[in-house]
Amino acid sequence: MKKLNALLIVTAMIAVFASCTSVKNIPYLKNVEEIDLTASRMLYDAKIMPKDQLTIYINTTDPAASQPFNLYAQREGGGGGSTQTIPYLVDNEGCINFPVLGKLKVAGMTKNECQDMIAGRMKMYLSESEVPVVTVQMSSFRVTVMGEVASPSVIPVATEKISILEAIASAGDLTIYGHRENVMLIREDARGEKTVHRINLNDASIINSPYYYLQQNDVIYVEPQKIKAKNSFFNQYTSLYFSLASMLMTAATFVINVVK
Repeated sequence: MKKLNALLIVTAMIAVFASCTSVKNIPYLKNVEEIDLTASRMLYDAKIMPKDQLTIYINTTDPAASQPFNLYAQREGGGGGSTQTIPYLVDNEGCINFPVLGKLKVAGMTKNECQDMIAGRMKMYLSESEVPVVTVQMSSFRVTVMGEVASPSVIPVATEKISILEAIASAGDLTIYGHRENVMLIREDARGEKTVHRINLNDASIINSPYYYLQQNDVIYVEPQKIKAKNSFFNQYTSLYFSLASMLMTAATFVINVVK
């Protein structure tokens, strides 16, 4: 009986120890006061890539002058219907087919560079007094966060700028079992080549790295710590262990009473 009780106590201690071992690596950016963040002094600008969807709107003083350059679809409805801007899909060559101007190479450009390029190409079709205002938006900018987070999800980014910490926060933060020292970033470049990068969220030097700000279509995968697998195994058989222990105690008590 004493041996059985001792076994139960040891089992309970193991369970408590297992639940606490993953706590030591929870804080992010633990060495932030030791890192020189001068290299992070920059304003991030996303670059257009193949398969991006671009919403482009042209505005001029004379609405009739910009009308041929705006791509609209007619929506029928009450009151005579309305129009909506049709997005442009960047093809695998990094180009879009733009009204009047034809095929334009936009991949690799920032939003501002694309706006300036289109405005420059339009001048030959407008009067000298017209100064076109071009607005470009990346309407399909999104990142994916999966694995050991509270809410795995695909996150749309309307501002076209999001850091890895913001993305993780949007997914509800890492669970207690998330491996903060070995987060996987999967990134695809303009040629379709995929690369995998390992990120340590405990190390503040990530703020200076090229992976702090995410690109469109980046995938963040948070691996589980080994302790989760151990705990899962333990939790799976805990009820069985205690049921067997209870049966053994009952049987032992019965035998003792019979012997007496």
